[in-house]
Amino acid sequence: MGSIRTQLLRTIFTIVIIGLGITVLVCILTVVAAFGNSMNTSFASMGSNTFNISQYENRSRRHGGNEVQKINPIITYPEAKAFKETYNYPFTQTSLSFVATSSAEVKYENQKTDPEISVLGIDEYYLPNSGTEITEGRNFNTFDISNNVFSCVVGSDFASKGLFKDINPIGKTLSIRGAKFKVIGVLKEKGSTFGNSQDLRVMIPIQVARSMFSAPNINYTLSSMISKTELLDQAVDNALITMRKIRKLNPVEENNFSISRSDDLINRISSITGFLGGFAWIVGMITILGSSIALMNIMLVSVTERTREIGVRKALGAKKSTIAFQFFIETLFISQIGCIVGIIFGVIFGYFIANYFKFEFVTPIYAITAAVLTTIIVALVSGLYPAIKASRLDPIEALRYE
Repeated sequence: MGSIRTQLLRTIFTIVIIGLGITVLVCILTVVAAFGNSMNTSFASMGSNTFNISQYENRSRRHGGNEVQKINPIITYPEAKAFKETYNYPFTQTSLSFVATSSAEVKYENQKTDPEISVLGIDEYYLPNSGTEITEGRNFNTFDISNNVFSCVVGSDFASKGLFKDINPIGKTLSIRGAKFKVIGVLKEKGSTFGNSQDLRVMIPIQVARSMFSAPNINYTLSSMISKTELLDQAVDNALITMRKIRKLNPVEENNFSISRSDDLINRISSITGFLGGFAWIVGMITILGSSIALMNIMLVSVTERTREIGVRKALGAKKSTIAFQFFIETLFISQIGCIVGIIFGVIFGYFIANYFKFEFVTPIYAITAAVLTTIIVALVSGLYPAIKASRLDPIEALRYE
């Protein structure tokens, strides 16, 4: 500690450099962990036995040097309805839904929300197929959907901090575009994805939504869940054939729709987080390389400045291992101070970034462990050479050094 205090300014600069590298590493790994946790929470609730049919855009292709872009047609209501009625694979249930609007204003008595509420038209299978749970009340049943009952299921924000704060929302009446809806259920909190709240939603029967929110080119989504996971591959193949027949595609034509499985989405999210984690390591290692060089330089300067001290210690009987251990411990101590500083700031910055993007923050144990191991490696790489150099000094020459 006394040796570190004598070169305090250089030590502080080195700690700052090390701390900067660790901050970058921990911050990015923290955000990646929060992102991955949010995505896995969102998709894992769907289970590994669901798949969706939706529109998608093909990648561009080159024909004779010119780019030709093919855009798939939307899934219309007649097509979606025909699929639901035709697709009868065993142990499956298919839901039909669409986003009616994402900017609705909802009223309750003399209160109203900002025009930022999403309204979804759904059927009785949408909630179980999407892995969405009900915390109060109930889901729509077949009677509600077939008879176009004016009832609704609302997101958790309505009950916790919205129109129904401190009151029981079940049985209350909401007004959307002048239509009255009776609340029959409240959804479990799901948080936000990329800043879009999943808890500011109102779900109404699909036919009611179609009559209230008429717009051209409404795109519908189909979701199927199979109760026996081992039959998922066959169920997807059967759905593919059924949709191709509905779209009247001949055998040589490519699919002009997308089938995405829930387990594929989870694997895709894992690959994205893995890529981001690798990027974090690259950026962190570049910064930490600079801190390693700085730490080695400060220890080499320390060896030069303390040559006479080393000579005195060796003349009094200090072994080479004792001298080397002293300098190595100093290196390790400085690097660990930088590590602690970097972890603190990295977690703080990572928390604020994750909170800004509405990711679900988790304690970054992996990032902290990686930071500690990285600084130990930095100490080994940066400290061994100066420590060995100090231990090999000739005591007579060292005592003569001024």
